[in-house]
Amino acid sequence: MHAVLPLREPGPHIVFAGIGKTYAGASAAALADISFTIGRGERFGIIGRSGAGKSTLLRTINMLERPDTGHVSIDGTDIGLLDENGLVALRRRIGMIFQHFNLLSAKTVFDNVALPLRVAGVPRHEIAVRVMELLDLVGLTDKARAYPAMLSGGQKQRVGIARALVHRPEILLCDEATSALDPETTEQILTLLRDINQRLGLTVVLITHDMAVISEACDRVLVLDHGHVIEHGPVWKVFAEPHAEATIALLRPLRHRMAAVPDTTRQETAHRAAANG
Repeated sequence: MHAVLPLREPGPHIVFAGIGKTYAGASAAALADISFTIGRGERFGIIGRSGAGKSTLLRTINMLERPDTGHVSIDGTDIGLLDENGLVALRRRIGMIFQHFNLLSAKTVFDNVALPLRVAGVPRHEIAVRVMELLDLVGLTDKARAYPAMLSGGQKQRVGIARALVHRPEILLCDEATSALDPETTEQILTLLRDINQRLGLTVVLITHDMAVISEACDRVLVLDHGHVIEHGPVWKVFAEPHAEATIALLRPLRHRMAAVPDTTRQETAHRAAANG
């Protein structure tokens, strides 16, 4: 067993090799022989309908879900071989944000962000500096003493993002992070995630059922259907040349929305997608 995860090495950041997972009592696999790589600093999207296996796949990256077959490697290390201390170290290098924010209602914004640092035994003065640094990054310095009930949905997700960054992670996992938000707030959160990716060099892995989120936030996309990979490639290419019926169905709402906007806006979106690809 490996005690710790080694520091950054050249090559792909995250490698999935033959990942399979079947839950007890299930009639079909949640994940079936999934293999792909995610590059360092990439914004990578995983999309599929409900039950496709998105969350299960995402959670193999921090070993909250252990695959039955295959392995996940980060920086060349099979993380399934890490011991308990190694897993603790791994999870500090991976931040995670959630659909429903997962904030503690009885704690202030400051205390919600500070909690992982307190659990880790970080000195109080270092916690204060780090928390305010992160609240500044997400635009919430004026909300440090507010409670979650006093915040909008977008503000709550910004707190969740700040909390996910407290240990200076290399990887940020986004589990349907915008699904509970309105379109305008979703755009603001996606802009923040792009900014964090560029400024901090994080590898961002995002799961969603919404192709519009993928088009705004990701460089490449993997499409899951019933635990199988059915499309995989640059976002612009998958959008322009979908092959599977499930992909076409996921694209349909986005195309209806795009048909309602001016030609110049569609052209700008297409140029941005091509540049990302």
